[in-house]
Amino acid sequence: MDLADPRKGVLVGRRSPYPAEFRNDAVALYRAASGKRTYAAVATDVGVTGETLRSWVRQADEQAGRDHSRSKQNTESQSDELARLRAENGRLRKAERSGSSSERSCAGWQPIS
Repeated sequence: MDLADPRKGVLVGRRSPYPAEFRNDAVALYRAASGKRTYAAVATDVGVTGETLRSWVRQADEQAGRDHSRSKQNTESQSDELARLRAENGRLRKAERSGSSSERSCAGWQPIS
């Protein structure tokens, strides 16, 4: 048994009552919806539970070598957004520092302690 992934190499329970072709078709149907339909909606159409379909999709992704945690594209877009937000934060802090002392003295503004 692999400690990193305890499920790997371990068969638990019984064989699925659904043939592999049926499971693959259900997964393809879910993917064809491109996120416009929920697991539950697609699962109802094929006659299984939403959790069953979700597990089939996850298993198919694992077999295809896909990683659900974060895709490379998602990580890149997150790092781009983080850089943009940090730059915006810097600009806002700079603007606050440069304008805050004159605005406070003119308006009689007192910081809350």
